[in-house]
Amino acid sequence: MISHHPEKHVVERIGWLRAAVLGANDGIVSTASLIVGVAASSADKGPILVAGMAGLVAGAMSMAAGEYVSVSSQADTENADLARERRELAEDPEFEHEELAAIYRGRGLDAELADQVSAALMAHDALGAHARDELGLAEITRARPVQAALTSAATFAVGAALPLVAATVLPLAQLVIGVSVSALLFLMLLGAVGARAGGAPIGRGVLRVAFWGAAAMAATWAIGRLFGTAVA
Repeated sequence: MISHHPEKHVVERIGWLRAAVLGANDGIVSTASLIVGVAASSADKGPILVAGMAGLVAGAMSMAAGEYVSVSSQADTENADLARERRELAEDPEFEHEELAAIYRGRGLDAELADQVSAALMAHDALGAHARDELGLAEITRARPVQAALTSAATFAVGAALPLVAATVLPLAQLVIGVSVSALLFLMLLGAVGARAGGAPIGRGVLRVAFWGAAAMAATWAIGRLFGTAVA
């Protein structure tokens, strides 16, 4: 007797996981870099914290807007393809049947079985069969603009809050090194969590976020020092 049990696959998380990792990573990197850059210009702690808070709010709103617009464009493209497929099914179902059968023949089925499978799937859900096998669209990977926008905004705010809290509690003399080190630790943790959730090697995820985070903070520190010295 076959025992049926629900299976969970990491691809089911791709919609929110991508937005969550992107948002948190951007929140940590951009806010920490902003704080380090302003601090390197010899600014007082008050302006540094104001800049960090402004970066948190502006970044969260920007992430929400950017994700919503970009994922909405993807959703519009998907819907346009589905509308075209729906129209073609209504106008020429025989051609669509043969088109689907040809796909199955290309995957290794013999002609008779491919024709039977095409007929059965189109009788059950013609649009769903063509969306899945012709267009490559699946429900678990469909574009969800609102989910992507809210996830990115929330995770950006959480990520940005981490270096901002570190900047709040650290003395001014230790702020640059303290925020930099804490941000790298947060990024490494995020890389590990993201890799774990996505089923990828943890070491690779940790190294890539740490590298780009360190590069961003080093660049803004150098700019802060350069312009701070020039203004002084």
